[in-house]
Amino acid sequence: MPLLKLEHVTKRFGGLVAVDDVSLEVRHGEIIAIVGPNGAGKTTLFNIINGVFFPDSGKIFFEGKDITVLPAFRRAPLGIGRTFQIPRPFGSASVRENIAIGGMFGAQGHRLSVDDCMEMADRYIDLIGLTGLSHKPAGGLTPTEKKLVEIARALAMKPKLLLMDEAMAGMNPKDIDHMVELIKQIRATEKIAIVSMVEHIMRAVAGLAERVMVMHQGAKLVDEPTREALSDP
Repeated sequence: MPLLKLEHVTKRFGGLVAVDDVSLEVRHGEIIAIVGPNGAGKTTLFNIINGVFFPDSGKIFFEGKDITVLPAFRRAPLGIGRTFQIPRPFGSASVRENIAIGGMFGAQGHRLSVDDCMEMADRYIDLIGLTGLSHKPAGGLTPTEKKLVEIARALAMKPKLLLMDEAMAGMNPKDIDHMVELIKQIRATEKIAIVSMVEHIMRAVAGLAERVMVMHQGAKLVDEPTREALSDP
């Protein structure tokens, strides 16, 4: 059984078809890159998967459960985590507090105390490489550090599937290479599937993804192993 399955999903905004009859399966533990130009429908597809939007037609299944019309706050505890292209941490709260919030609202939130979530935050601070910044207000971080906090907060939700929205946008090549290795480490350590949205950074796609889905004008053009996808005319 796939972890996530989309069946003929379509989403319209007025006369615009933002996602056009897209089917997709994500297996446990794999890394997939979704690529395509601006306006291809990538963000809308992410928003459909995590419950910000509902599809106009088609079905979405997570671990075999139909989640097509479940709102985002009901999907997160099932194990669907999400980062955003533009991080918006609670600026006056510390890095540790920001990450702990993920634990409070994630898959184990109803069983964890505040202290439990703080301890969990410490683990992800070490994993993500923010040791030494634990008590720094998140509003004073660099853009790259804010992205790392965003990822750590999503991981504190204990997801089975992590949706990463342009995690490497605006980074220099050295930081991109570091992020690629970090994401692969996260997959191995946390044993989760990762779907990463990547717009133009082909070095990240080639270094990270096992499979690539290419979107264009809302439709799926290609869904193949990375090497075959990158050599497909």
